[in-house]
Amino acid sequence: MDKLIHDDKGTVTISNDGATIMKLLDIVHPAAKILVDIAKSQDSEVGDGTTTVVLLAAEFLREAKPFIEDGVHPQNLIRSFRNASYKAIQKVKELAKSIEGQSLEEKKRLLSKCAATTLSSKLIGGEKEFFASMVVDAVGAIGDGDRLNMIGIKKVPGGTMRDSFLVNGVAFKKTFSYAGFEQQPKKFLNPKILLLNIELELKSEKENAEIRLSDPSQYQSIVDAEWNIIYDKLDKCVQSGAKVVLSRLAIGDLATQYFADRDIFCAGRVAEEDLLRVAAATGGTVQTSVNNVVDEVLGTCEHFEERQVGNERFNIFSGCPSGRTATIVLRGGADQFIEEAERSLHDAIMIVRRATKNSTVVAGGGAIDMEISKYLRQESRAIAGKSQFFINSYAKALEVIPRQLCDNAGFDATDVLNKLRQKHALPTGEGAPYGVDINTGGIADSFANFVWEPAVVKINAINAATEAACLILSVDETVKNPKSESAQGEAAASAMGGRGRGRGRGMRRR
Repeated sequence: MDKLIHDDKGTVTISNDGATIMKLLDIVHPAAKILVDIAKSQDSEVGDGTTTVVLLAAEFLREAKPFIEDGVHPQNLIRSFRNASYKAIQKVKELAKSIEGQSLEEKKRLLSKCAATTLSSKLIGGEKEFFASMVVDAVGAIGDGDRLNMIGIKKVPGGTMRDSFLVNGVAFKKTFSYAGFEQQPKKFLNPKILLLNIELELKSEKENAEIRLSDPSQYQSIVDAEWNIIYDKLDKCVQSGAKVVLSRLAIGDLATQYFADRDIFCAGRVAEEDLLRVAAATGGTVQTSVNNVVDEVLGTCEHFEERQVGNERFNIFSGCPSGRTATIVLRGGADQFIEEAERSLHDAIMIVRRATKNSTVVAGGGAIDMEISKYLRQESRAIAGKSQFFINSYAKALEVIPRQLCDNAGFDATDVLNKLRQKHALPTGEGAPYGVDINTGGIADSFANFVWEPAVVKINAINAATEAACLILSVDETVKNPKSESAQGEAAASAMGGRGRGRGRGMRRR
C-alpha cells in the first residue's frame, strides 16, 4: 500500500519508499528519530529495504518489551540480540548464491529479476518487467563507474508508463531559445560538439572601460568594436568545426541567428549536470574561452536530434563513444505518479548496482527471513540460561517480514505463516527457498520464481535494525534540559495571557 503525505506547505507526496516517508514525517520523539536514521542509512548504502529495516527494528523492540517489563536487565537482551544477529548474518552468507561467472546475457537476465523484485511492491509494479530491463541496461551503460549522477532521469507528464524510454547517451529538455532557432538543423550524424561556459551575447563594455571622446563620429568605432568582439567569438566557434554548440550561459539572438545561417545547432542555459553528462558521454571538455579551440576538446556522438516527447522537445545525443551515461525519460499521467516512479527506479538502480558489485543473491519473499528464524530457533535450544528465550524472541521477530507481505497482499497471514513454518521445518532442507507467493496467496519456491534480492540488502538490514534496537534498549532514562523547557513554557504562557486580556476587554465593551 502507498502513503499519501500532505505537508504544511501543501505539497502532496505519494510514496511507497520507506526512506522517503520517514524523511517527510515530522518526527519529534528522540527514539523514533533513530529509526529515521537507519532508514536513511539503508537508503544511501543499499538503496532498497528501507521499510524492512524499520519493521525489523520495531519488531525487535516489541519482542523485547515483555522481558524488560518482567525485570530482565537490558544488557542481557542486548548481548543475546547481538549474538543472534551475528549468527543470522553468517547464515545469510551461507545461503547466498553467487551469480558470478555466467555469460553476459545470463547475468543481465538475473539482474533484471533482482530489479523486478524491488519494483514489485511499488506503484509501477504492473510494468516491472519493462522497467527492470530498462534499469539493467542503464546500469550496464555506466559500466563500473560509481557515479550514479551519470544516469539521468527526466520526467515528462502525459502518455502512459509504457511510453517511457531509455536513451543510451544524454537527453535534456530544449532550453530557452531566441529568434532564428527554428532555422537551425535539428538532426546531425557524427557531429562535433563544442561545450562552453561563456555567454555569447552582445555586451556593452561599460564595466571595465572609460573612454573620453573629442569627436562624436568616433563613437561609432567603439560600437563597432563591441560588435567585432562578439563576431570574433562566433567566428572561432564556427572555425572549430563544431556542429552542435552547448553553453551553460545564455546564447543570445544574434548568436542564434549567426549559427542558424551556418547550419549549426546551439542551445544556451543548459543545466550544469546535463552539460557535465554530455561532456562525459561525448568525450568533450567544457571550455571557458573560445580562443584556441583544438579538436581534442570537442566531443562527438553518432547521432544527435531534437525530438518531440509529449508536449516537450528533447535534445537527444545517442551512440556516444565513451558511453558512460544513460538517460531514462519517464512518462505518466500525474506529476505525483511520475515522481513516485522516479523514486522506485532509483531503488531498482541501486539494487542492480549492488548486485553487480556483490554478486550474491538470496531468496526474497520472506523466504530468507523464515529460514534464519528456523535456524536461530534450533540454535537457541542448545544454549543454556535466559538467552535461550531472548534468541528465540529474536527469531520470532524475523517472521514480521513474511507476515507483513501477506497483510499487504491481502492474504491470511496466520495461514500462510503456518504453511511456511512447516515447509522450512523439513529436515531435508528443501524448504529453505520457500517464501510467500503474493499471486496465489500460498507459498512458492522464491528461487524458482525469481524473487531474489542481493544478500547485502539483508545483511545491512539485519545489522542496522539490531544496532538501532540495542541502542534504544540501552537507554534507561531520558534527560531533558529543564531550562529550555521553562523558557518555552513562559513564552507560551505570555502569548496565552495576551490573548486572554484582549478577549476580556471585548466582553466588557458589550
